Amino acid sequence: MHLAWQRHEGELANVKYPMGADPTGNLGRTFGVYDEGSGLCLRGTFIINPNGVLMNSEVNFYNMGRNIDELMRKLKANIYLARKADEGCPAKWKDDGDKTLTPGPEMVGRVHEALTD
Repeated sequence: MHLAWQRHEGELANVKYPMGADPTGNLGRTFGVYDEGSGLCLRGTFIINPNGVLMNSEVNFYNMGRNIDELMRKLKANIYLARKADEGCPAKWKDDGDKTLTPGPEMVGRVHEALTD
């Protein structure tokens, strides 16, 4: 079904990576997105680092699409934070050079102030 979907869906015309299916639901169960009642998986997106550590997860209901711009922002932020673990990427962070934060107790209640300095 995924191959037919990729071949006929214009939104996927430029996708160059392999798409997989989970006909047994085993992967969906592993990630907690499989719905036993319907036999379907919720729309899960997971960013896993090269060491196998789950860095981000997003789970949407069946009819809620995912935003590739936000997914790419999260992926870039995780790559950035792998190099600079003492920093934090705020919600509006998009790329190298954008303002970051230094997490800690002194930041509580001061995020907006720190971002507008």
